[in-house]
Amino acid sequence: MSEPTELGELSPDRSIPLRSLWYSTNFQKFIGTRWFNSFANQLITVTVGWQIYEMTGNPLDLGLVGLAQFAPIFFLLLAAGLAADRLNRRAIMSSCNLIHMLVSGFMLYYALVSGGGATWPIFIVLVFHGCARAFFSPSLASILPNLVEKERFPTAIAYVTSIEKLTQLAGPALAGFLLAVIGYWVYLIALISFAIAAVCSAVLVSPRRERPKRAIGFSELVSGFSYVWNKKLVLAIMTMDLVAILFSGILGMLPVFAKDILQVGPEGLGILRAMPGLGAVAVGFFLAQIPLRDNVGRTLIISVVIIGLSSTAFAFSDVFWLSLLLLLVFGAADMVSTNIRHTLVQLVTPDHMRGRVSAVNSATTNASNEIGDFRAGVSAALVGIVPAVAVGGLVTVSLSLLWWKIFPDLRKINMYGQRQE
Repeated sequence: MSEPTELGELSPDRSIPLRSLWYSTNFQKFIGTRWFNSFANQLITVTVGWQIYEMTGNPLDLGLVGLAQFAPIFFLLLAAGLAADRLNRRAIMSSCNLIHMLVSGFMLYYALVSGGGATWPIFIVLVFHGCARAFFSPSLASILPNLVEKERFPTAIAYVTSIEKLTQLAGPALAGFLLAVIGYWVYLIALISFAIAAVCSAVLVSPRRERPKRAIGFSELVSGFSYVWNKKLVLAIMTMDLVAILFSGILGMLPVFAKDILQVGPEGLGILRAMPGLGAVAVGFFLAQIPLRDNVGRTLIISVVIIGLSSTAFAFSDVFWLSLLLLLVFGAADMVSTNIRHTLVQLVTPDHMRGRVSAVNSATTNASNEIGDFRAGVSAALVGIVPAVAVGGLVTVSLSLLWWKIFPDLRKINMYGQRQE
């Protein structure tokens, strides 16, 4: 017999019944927004990483690429979450995609027209890129529960995260191929993709929400942190991802492995970046057909352990096919972790808090990728790329086992946040 936890409930009056997710044009618009935004971000990430490393040859600069994007996400965290709860989420998403278009346009101009050889303009523009991401993610995450009924939400999350992981498969592979064929014109494709995402989000139909008209106080501004801190299971779920990405975030360092260790060039870099997406897509579509229901907390911890072990093994591999296989396993485990975390956090959070909580969650997902890249870049500059990645993976495994001990309730919940006896 299961009993509700103290985590909260999804407000049923905010749900829109759907006969079929894929036959809903509204869901298709949401998928379009997420697909093209994520796809374009993948193009930007791969291309700017290769561009910076070609300009300087210093792995620390790859870490600075991550830091330039993480800093605005960190500093705008509270404002972005509150905006998602108080303002029009569709308008926020469209505006952010327009900013991404400007960033892509500048990167195209700087790489092909200006002939600039300095890296600092790129880092400055990436800060604006990070600002747009800071506001986009909470609004995107918090609007989906308004579109899908509670019973279908785990399946919707599985489809949505599978689509996003598919972009991590197609985007890097295409970026690597295009870099070899057309060079930095890849930025133009990113610009067009952001434009399509902006249109999809602008025409998205979501129910009218009652937004409070009271003045914003400090307590409301930080209420997302307060909610997460007081709901220990939500805290455990979010920090599990922070641990995994902060210490096992290896994707930002792949240009070093592609160029200096595996020696496979930009085409090989694209394939390396695509393999985690391939593993994630395979697992994601399986979860969409057979969603996880029971013992998801235990499964979450095991998946993070696998993430740490696969990244450690990847650090020592100098064989291309073995490196691809390890990244495949990395992506598959990450998909299991992502599916569980996104479903639980959204289902147990009330709609009026969802934007602020999603902003905190964004800091432990999107932003932790960048700060993880920065950690890896600094470590690689100090001790070398292989020890930096290997030790990070082992730390992930160790902390995952520690979480198993200090959050015992995490091992006892199902996908709806209910304790299982």
